[in-house]
Amino acid sequence: MIAMQYSFTLPADYDMGIIDRRIAEKGHLLDNFPHLRFKAYLSARRTDETRSRDNLYAPFYLWDDVQGLNNFLGGDGFVAVSHSFGRPQVKSWFVWQARIAPDVAQAVFATREILPVDVNISVGDRRRLESEKAIEDIEQSGVVASVTGFEPTTWTVVRFRLWSAEGPGPVNDATQIYKVGHLSLPK
Repeated sequence: MIAMQYSFTLPADYDMGIIDRRIAEKGHLLDNFPHLRFKAYLSARRTDETRSRDNLYAPFYLWDDVQGLNNFLGGDGFVAVSHSFGRPQVKSWFVWQARIAPDVAQAVFATREILPVDVNISVGDRRRLESEKAIEDIEQSGVVASVTGFEPTTWTVVRFRLWSAEGPGPVNDATQIYKVGHLSLPK
């Protein structure tokens, strides 16, 4: 599996209703997309409960394999996004674990942390620790998906969680909170 995210930082006075409408109109286009486990259409506003420093549009994808990612990035949908907002830097991570609850469609919030891998710990040990953390997270009330991945160029780990209406609990400074506008899933 491969996780992927790109993000557009929008001006402070940007009408985020434009993003909401875009998600409402186009979100269904990736429902049942081949090789896609899920796409979370995410946004954050400076003025809402996401407590974001910026206005963001930042979808997060979980792919079964690289073929799905390549088909999407090479397809018309990504061309349209690039024409509207510019070609983004696409971050990707090798997935160490992905746990998705049967009620994942109930996701309302998402959290994402990107954390460095300490040079004093082996990648194998870090992977085991992250797996234990993911099991704890998915057992928490409100977590409906937990994805952890590794990126060896920058030696970072991503922790991505989807939350039901209960929302995330306390978060640290490394955590970005998003609202989920739509969740594309296989049928």
